[in-house]
Amino acid sequence: MPRNQKIAIPNPEAGFSLVTAIFLLVVLAGLGAVMVTFFTAQQQSSTLDVAGSRAYQAARAGIEWASYQVLQNSGTCAASTTLPALGGSLSSFTVTVTCTSTAYSDMSTASNTVTIYSIVSLAIQGTAGQPDYVERKVSATLQQ
Repeated sequence: MPRNQKIAIPNPEAGFSLVTAIFLLVVLAGLGAVMVTFFTAQQQSSTLDVAGSRAYQAARAGIEWASYQVLQNSGTCAASTTLPALGGSLSSFTVTVTCTSTAYSDMSTASNTVTIYSIVSLAIQGTAGQPDYVERKVSATLQQ
């Protein structure tokens, strides 16, 4: 062996920083993927919450419409009616209102007749089985 030539001594720690860097990149990429999944689920949940609230308000609008029909139109109670299109953020909902009436007579005096109206309003958006489907049902009872 010549005198000026250096002998290479193997270093057992060589390349350790590369393995560490790759490991950290894999772990950080995994955490990023988990965070994106949680964020997406949270956004979908929030969207469905808003749609549920709007569906409830659309169903309430159906109850109010039917109540007005009963109280202002001398007890008119249509068996089943689909409301005309609602405006604003409720325009995508289909609202179906059903109304039944039953007359009761007071046993003590036959001349005192009370009519009970049962109103059910169903607001639907989307197609059943699809992720954007939402429906709410509200019912009310009126006496006149």
